[in-house]
Amino acid sequence: MHKTLSCLVAAALSLGALVHSAGAAEWKFNNGLPETRNEAKELNTFAEDVASLSDGSLTIKVFHGGSLNLKDNDVVRWLPGGAVEMGLVWANYLGRDAPALSAVLVQGSVGSSEELLKVLPEIQDIYRQELDEWGIVTAGFMALPLLKASIFCRDEPVRTLEELRTKKLRVWSKDQVETFTKLGVSAQIVGQNDLYVALQTGVVDCAVYPALFAHTISLQEVTKYASYLYPIASVPYVLGADQEAWDSLSDAEREAVTTAAARVWERTNEYSKAEENEKAARAKLAEQGVEFLEQFSDADRSAFLDAASATWEELAVEAGGQAPEYRERILGVLGR
Repeated sequence: MHKTLSCLVAAALSLGALVHSAGAAEWKFNNGLPETRNEAKELNTFAEDVASLSDGSLTIKVFHGGSLNLKDNDVVRWLPGGAVEMGLVWANYLGRDAPALSAVLVQGSVGSSEELLKVLPEIQDIYRQELDEWGIVTAGFMALPLLKASIFCRDEPVRTLEELRTKKLRVWSKDQVETFTKLGVSAQIVGQNDLYVALQTGVVDCAVYPALFAHTISLQEVTKYASYLYPIASVPYVLGADQEAWDSLSDAEREAVTTAAARVWERTNEYSKAEENEKAARAKLAEQGVEFLEQFSDADRSAFLDAASATWEELAVEAGGQAPEYRERILGVLGR
C-alpha cells in the first residue's frame, strides 16, 4: 500500500513538473554591449533573479554584443515588433526615431554626480511616458557610472581642439556630432561593435570614449594616446519589454521582473568611487601602452561645454513635440 501510494505521489510530482515546465515562459533579452562590460554582468544577474523570483516560470536568456544582429539605434522598431521580449534601451541612440528622447539630456549638459542625482527621477518619468507610446514597457533602469570622456587617438597625440580639427573623430550620438561640428571638428557616428575596426583601418583617427570602459573593446590595441575632454553624466539604460509579451505574463511574473530590475538599479545607482575607478582604469591602460596626455585646456573644455549647451537647445527645438518641455523640466530641476 505504501509502495503504491509512493508511486502515485512520485507520478503526480513528475506530472506537475512537466506541466510547470511546459507552461514556463522563455524570453530573449538583447544587449548590444560587449559581454565584458559590467552592464552585461548586471543583466546576467537580473536574469538569474527573475528565474529565482518567479520559481522558474519565467526564464530570460541574455544575448550580448549584438549577437542577435539587432541594432541599438533600431530598438523602438524591433522591440515592439516582438523580435525579442526584452532589450536594453539607451536614449542616446534614438536620435532618428525618438528625437525627443535623445534630447532629454545631451553630453556635457550635466557635470557632476550631485546634478545627475537631482535629475534622474525626472528623466525616468519622461522615459516611461515616451516609451509607453512606442509600446515598450519600462520594466526598470540600470545606471551608468559618472564617466570622463577622453579623446583616444591611434597615431598622433591630440590634446587641443586645434589638433582635433585635423582628425576624423568617432562619436556615438547625434548631439555629439552637432557639438563637435560647432567646434570645427569632423565627427561621425560609429557603433560600439564597429569602433575597433574603424580605428584599426583608419576610418577614424580618434574616438570619444571613457577610459573606464576602453579595455572592454580593446582600445589599447588600436590607440596610443588619450586626453581628457569633458564629464559624462550619462542617462540611464532602460530595461525595456515588449508590451504584448509583458501583458502575457502573470502578475507574479511581472513582479519578479520589476523586483529584479529594482535590484539592478540599487546596485548601479552609485557614484562615490568615480574618481578612484577612473584613476585605476587609466593606470591599467598606461601599462598596456596608452599614453595619457595632459588634459585639454580649461579654455577648450569650456568651449566644448558652451557648444554642448547650444546643441541641447537646438536639438530640443528641432525634435519638437514635448522635447522643449522636457528640457525645461530638467533645467528647472537643476535650478538653471
